[in-house]
Amino acid sequence: MNTQELKALQAPIKERYKQDPGAAVVTLRAEGRIGEGIACRVDTGRALVEAGLHPATGGGGMQACSGDMLLEALVACAGVTLKAVGTALSMTINGGKVTAEGDLDFRGTLGVAKDAPVGFREIRLRFELDTDAPEEQKRKLIELTERYCVVLQTIRNAPKVAVSVAA
Repeated sequence: MNTQELKALQAPIKERYKQDPGAAVVTLRAEGRIGEGIACRVDTGRALVEAGLHPATGGGGMQACSGDMLLEALVACAGVTLKAVGTALSMTINGGKVTAEGDLDFRGTLGVAKDAPVGFREIRLRFELDTDAPEEQKRKLIELTERYCVVLQTIRNAPKVAVSVAA
């Protein structure tokens, strides 16, 4: 897809959202089924993924780890956003790699140490780009990718999360 095709695709959508801001609010949904053993089966719409305990907490390593899935969602969103921004900027990006890694102290989630946080203490996102674009344009690409990446912004600016139990 080139710049003109992307703009033509998004122009009517952007115009609609300008005219009717409420139309831009979409509720995304994920659902999982509690599985056999200590597992949860999540239907991604493309495949069924069974998540389980990470080996550092007693898992066998055969199931997906939700922490890995969070980093994978970050990589996916950042990669798609980077390509869309690059296309909008008429940049040629021949390829590259997006990597996310995060540090967890599993003592927190296992309740071993009350001072150990539950969750990632740090996440690092790195881009390796195959492009001939000048450094200034690459900096702008990364700046805009950070600004518009939904998963990155959600992690940085955590929304309110409501938890409930159905009767």
